[in-house]
Amino acid sequence: MTLQRWLAGREVTDATAAAAPMVGHTVQKVEANGKHLLIRFDSGHVLHTHLRMTGSWHVYSAGERWQRPASQARVTLTCGGRVAVCFNAPVVELLPPGAESNHPSLSGLGPDVLAENLDAAEVRRRARHWPPDTPLGELLLDQRVVAGIGNIWRCEALFLEGRSPWAPVSSLKDDELEALVATASRIMKESVAGPFTGRADRWVYRRTGRPCHKCGTAITSRPQGEQARTAYWCPTCQP
Repeated sequence: MTLQRWLAGREVTDATAAAAPMVGHTVQKVEANGKHLLIRFDSGHVLHTHLRMTGSWHVYSAGERWQRPASQARVTLTCGGRVAVCFNAPVVELLPPGAESNHPSLSGLGPDVLAENLDAAEVRRRARHWPPDTPLGELLLDQRVVAGIGNIWRCEALFLEGRSPWAPVSSLKDDELEALVATASRIMKESVAGPFTGRADRWVYRRTGRPCHKCGTAITSRPQGEQARTAYWCPTCQP
């Protein structure tokens, strides 16, 4: 992770917004869990940002021109010759020591889907605590089960595993559930290594009415769950 590389072990020499009190303190570690990013300081404070769909962190050399307008910067951290800038993150907050364990969003997060060694057993344990009729499409988006899977990747993973987004979690055996999450993890890691370039890469996401790449059936879609995120699937390949 770029932030870990350039910030960890270094003293904060300048900061803005929520991070301003951390000037003079040292960054101990940078951690990501889904779209939650945690920068830990030697004081015990944690700078928490949630990127959602709009936010991103950039790292620049001192004096380098930013790729986005300064008006979009929510917080900055300068450590030596590097400046870390968080653009457009909906959530930016500095948590006092000990506050993380009681945080409404952070305390219940499931394992990070992009973790080097994804704890599949813990994901399975959390999934089995949900009602057995919970649809798989809703389960994969629940950050309390596994953190980091967005709508693109839940749709693509379900297609690759041949599972309908409307099938209940009880329809999967433990090894099948682990395989589904492992597939989501794999394709997300592949997208990080080689950028997801657009519709040509997609099996079902945003391909409503277009023929399935495998069988030719028209891809269908409709909103799912409380957040009404659109699920895309092939009725033939994902019965």
